[in-house]
Amino acid sequence: MNLPLILASEGFGLNLNLFETNVLNLAVVIFGLYKFLPNFLGGMLERRRKAILLDLEDAEDRLQEATNALEKAKQELSSAEQKASQIRSDCKSRAEAIRLESEKRTVEEMARIKQGAASDLNAEASRVSTQLRREAARLAIEKALETLPGKLDKVSQSKFLTDSINNMGEG
Repeated sequence: MNLPLILASEGFGLNLNLFETNVLNLAVVIFGLYKFLPNFLGGMLERRRKAILLDLEDAEDRLQEATNALEKAKQELSSAEQKASQIRSDCKSRAEAIRLESEKRTVEEMARIKQGAASDLNAEASRVSTQLRREAARLAIEKALETLPGKLDKVSQSKFLTDSINNMGEG
C-alpha cells in the first residue's frame, strides 16, 4: 500500500502510510507514558517534594534555634557589658577611696613628723636654755666668788655664808 506523497514535487509531502511513518508506535509510546508515567514520576516527584519540605522544615527549625541562640547571646553580651561597666565604676571609686586614704595617712604622718620635730626642737631648745642658764649661773658664781673676797671683810663674809647656808636649808 503505497500511497503517493502529496505534493512530493514541491519538497514537502505527507506520508499517510501508518506502518512506514511509525505513527502507531508513537501512539503506543505516548499512551504508555500517559498511563504509567504519572504514577511512576508522580511518586518520585512526591517523595522528592516531601524530602524538600522536610529539609525546609529542618532548616526553619535550625534558623529558629540560631535566632534564639543569637538573642540569648545578645542578652548575655548586654549583661556582660553592664557587669564590666559596673566593675569599672567600682574600680574607679575604690581607686579614688584608696588615693584619698593614702593622702590622709600621708598628711597625718607629715603632721606627726612635724609635731615630733617641733617637740624635739623644743626639747633641744629647753636643754640648751637650761645648759646656758647653768653655765651663766656658774660663771656668775665664779665671778662673784672671785670678787667677793676682796670686797667683804671677814665678818661680812661669815654673815654672808651663814645667810646662804640658812637659805639653802629653807629651800
